[in-house]
Amino acid sequence: VQLVESGGGLVQPGGSLRLSCAASGLTLRLYNLGWFRQAPGKEREGIACISARDGTIYYADSVKGRFTFSNDNAKNTVYLEMNSLKPEDTGVYYCATPVSCHGSVVSVGGSWGQGTRVLVSS
Repeated sequence: VQLVESGGGLVQPGGSLRLSCAASGLTLRLYNLGWFRQAPGKEREGIACISARDGTIYYADSVKGRFTFSNDNAKNTVYLEMNSLKPEDTGVYYCATPVSCHGSVVSVGGSWGQGTRVLVSS
């Protein structure tokens, strides 16, 4: 199983980025998948996940209303559209599966990507 994130970069506050998580070795739509981030000097934070059972999407309060989770089953890829970015969104963003996705997103082991770095700065 391999997860590969991409799409990170440098963006000004208020800007947008779209992160991708492409999977090989498993069919993503069959598993809960989560997005996590780790800001410099802080613990890793679960920010969004999608439930394979019913497609329910959870967002952490810190990103709700600004980030949007989507998927392309044909490409076995999920996306995280990030809008109205703030400096506090800076960090390394990871996708992981499987995760617990029920009111929060928690890693349960499994596979992680290598991360993609996001820097929000003017």
